[in-house]
Amino acid sequence: MSIWRDRSVYVTGASGLLGSWLVRHLVDAGAEVRCLIRDWVPQSILLSGELRDRVVLLRGDVRDQAAIEAHLGEYEVQTVFHLAAQTTVPVANRNPISTFSSNIEGTWSLLEACRRSPKVGQIVTASSDKAYGTAERLPYDESTPLAGEFPYDVSKSCADLVAQSYARTFEVPVCITRCGNFFGGGDLNWNRIVPGTIRSLDRGERPVVRSDGKFVRDYLYVEDGALAYMCLAEQMMARPELRGRAFNFSNETEVTVLELVALIQRLMENDLVPEVRNEVSAEIRKQTLDASRARSELGWKGCYGLEEGMRRTIEWYRRHLKEAA
Repeated sequence: MSIWRDRSVYVTGASGLLGSWLVRHLVDAGAEVRCLIRDWVPQSILLSGELRDRVVLLRGDVRDQAAIEAHLGEYEVQTVFHLAAQTTVPVANRNPISTFSSNIEGTWSLLEACRRSPKVGQIVTASSDKAYGTAERLPYDESTPLAGEFPYDVSKSCADLVAQSYARTFEVPVCITRCGNFFGGGDLNWNRIVPGTIRSLDRGERPVVRSDGKFVRDYLYVEDGALAYMCLAEQMMARPELRGRAFNFSNETEVTVLELVALIQRLMENDLVPEVRNEVSAEIRKQTLDASRARSELGWKGCYGLEEGMRRTIEWYRRHLKEAA
């Protein structure tokens, strides 16, 4: 707690799923948090309750380097978390240029602003397991080459490499996180499998599976993700030699989409048969992460397993859907 007390922190993408939970944990730890948000999403955790009154809200686009540089200087920012991105794979397949612009240009704009802001001591930037692309050997570890093929994956591979370049060329104090699919309360993109399935079952409707249900993914509860980001930043404060390193964060539990849906059904005591549409294309079929580096070098360990995280998630959505009814 004392590490974060009165610390000036800047979070991009702060109204998103991970961003909202990260901001909450930072505020609870005593940090002075400045949140860069592009879109005003009233239903988000950040903006829908008392949390928004405990932070400074800054409207803007992560590609606006001059504005970010002004924010970092005016608020004497010490630690930056860069989460802003276009995060949806189907959207990237339909609109690749906007995804490339947000995810790649947004990253270099943020890092260039940080390079020109001498008070910034730590930057944690979000990559993804998608940055690895399709690999012959699983689970991915951090030595696996970055080889995205599809638009979203390529955007994350490129942004990841841009961050490494800034670390090595300009000694910018940046580390990179590579996580799987986040889930948890506050995700209002109902096309995603977890919130969509919970809402369908809550309504007494069959859940929809866009793929054939056999795609394997690595799922991480969002509060574990938020705490992982904070853990990495804390380690960077004491260990500047971590600059430029990448870390996988995962509970190392591989699950098919249908297995995930079955878990939600069991916890919600609902056995409606899923509607499997098998309409997905241009997506990686199997992804799993090895988090041994984070455990051994950072001392990180997740607090919630898949089932406990899902139980907490279902409880959040039940409250949210009841209040919205």
